[in-house]
Amino acid sequence: MASPAVPSARARSTAPPAPPGPASVPAAPAAPVPEAVPAGLAIVPRRRPGRYVSGGLALLATALLVRSLAGNPAFEWPVVGAYLTSASILRGLLLTLWLTGAVTALGFALGTVLAVARLSGNPVLQSLSWGFVWIFRATPLLVQLLFWFNIGALYPELSLRLPFGGELFAVRTVDLLGPALTAVIGLTLHEAAFAAEVVRSGVQSVDQGQLEAAASLGLGRGRVLRRIVLPQAMRAILPPAGNMLIGTLKGTSVISVLAVHDLLFSAQLVYNQTYQVIPLLLVATLWYVAVTSVLSVGQYYLERHFARGATRAGLPPTPWQRARAAVRRAVGR
Repeated sequence: MASPAVPSARARSTAPPAPPGPASVPAAPAAPVPEAVPAGLAIVPRRRPGRYVSGGLALLATALLVRSLAGNPAFEWPVVGAYLTSASILRGLLLTLWLTGAVTALGFALGTVLAVARLSGNPVLQSLSWGFVWIFRATPLLVQLLFWFNIGALYPELSLRLPFGGELFAVRTVDLLGPALTAVIGLTLHEAAFAAEVVRSGVQSVDQGQLEAAASLGLGRGRVLRRIVLPQAMRAILPPAGNMLIGTLKGTSVISVLAVHDLLFSAQLVYNQTYQVIPLLLVATLWYVAVTSVLSVGQYYLERHFARGATRAGLPPTPWQRARAAVRRAVGR
């Protein structure tokens, strides 16, 4: 009688392992079962009486302030309403807006050039850019404006001469640099010094790993700048740039010392004749507040536009969207 075949050691070693049985699979942890709320009991949020007390005090203080502003006859609100849209005030407002736009555009254009020079590998350009920023950030704006207004004392005449020829043209400095042009030059140079640092910090905020990845893909410098650097740098540039724009709008009031007919100087001309100082100052204040509010709204939506894709949770709702949601919830109730 033949004995049963015994598998060899080689066959036993090469045989595939048996699949694990049900006993070898670890059991999944049981999900916690929420405790049932007893009948007749409801979940009540935590009471915070401090919030109600602080909110009530804030509303009370605001109501007292509004009552003081509306009921104080010294403010002369009828006079404020009469001069708010007068021709002289509106001309000053238009000049203020024009100066703000021109100075911001020229300042950021020059500031971008200075930032590129600061980030370049040329030590001469780096030194010149650093020196410009250092000088114009260290000098008060009013001092710069007064210096440029009196530049004729240093250079009475501006001329262009050929090395081995005659004079091409010559012009007196006082005839060339009037008060308005002096204000544009002084404000632009002051703006450019701060804009250079804003642009430089925004460009340096971009992760270098992304630039290395773009270089490994063979992307050109222009495309890298448009598609990678600027969209990410704008998130860091926009908040300080918006603050600088609003600061420039308010900083144009300094040029009233140069007799430039901006918003504040136009108000001063009126109250020098009527002696109604407080109402005319309120007129200028209301226009500054209105324009600043519009610029703030524009800055908010620009920052929201360039923040797309920056967070996984998505963009937060706008104030208008929150208001509509609140109305829908109130109507649904």
